[in-house]
Amino acid sequence: MPPGRILAAADTLFAEADDPRTVTMDAVAAAAGVGKGTLFRAFGSRRDLLDALWSDRLGGLREAVEAERGPLGAGVPPRERAVAFLDALLTFKMDNRHLIRAREHSADGLRQSENYRWTHGLVERLIRDADPGATARDADPGVTARDAEPGATARDASYTAHALLAALDIDLVEELLTSGRSREQIRRAQREFARAVLNGVPREAR
Repeated sequence: MPPGRILAAADTLFAEADDPRTVTMDAVAAAAGVGKGTLFRAFGSRRDLLDALWSDRLGGLREAVEAERGPLGAGVPPRERAVAFLDALLTFKMDNRHLIRAREHSADGLRQSENYRWTHGLVERLIRDADPGATARDADPGVTARDAEPGATARDASYTAHALLAALDIDLVEELLTSGRSREQIRRAQREFARAVLNGVPREAR
């Protein structure tokens, strides 16, 4: 059976479920019309199935990042590109809330997925490209702004990337949406926050 048919069946089940934790591999197999053994041979585990769904949906975003042109392309200055990427990722999460909620709320959700490692690696690299004073996760922690270009702010690029991505946590997104904020209001606030972090100066202190 083509994996796409199983992914489509799983996506429908997660989208219709009030609680993603109630969607079992048995239910996915039944909806796709395959045996449970076939499902496990194709994806290995429920977490792997969710990761495959996420990767399938994330494909368009990856292609935009790998392009030379466009708001996410390689030709955009790294700081602007990071802000645009975080905005695109937030939009992706709002468009796929059922899928993201299911992955992040899975029993082994604390285990980093390949998709998270990709998003974190990209944001970390853009931070270091934009800020010569930023240190990589394996760099000398003693690096300071004085060792970098004039005006640069020393920062832990890996931690900063994690912090920026934490602001896109699905629980926070859900809370903001249910409290009455519009999608555009959330996106605008997130862009301002990302710029403040990347610039190294809180907006009210400028």
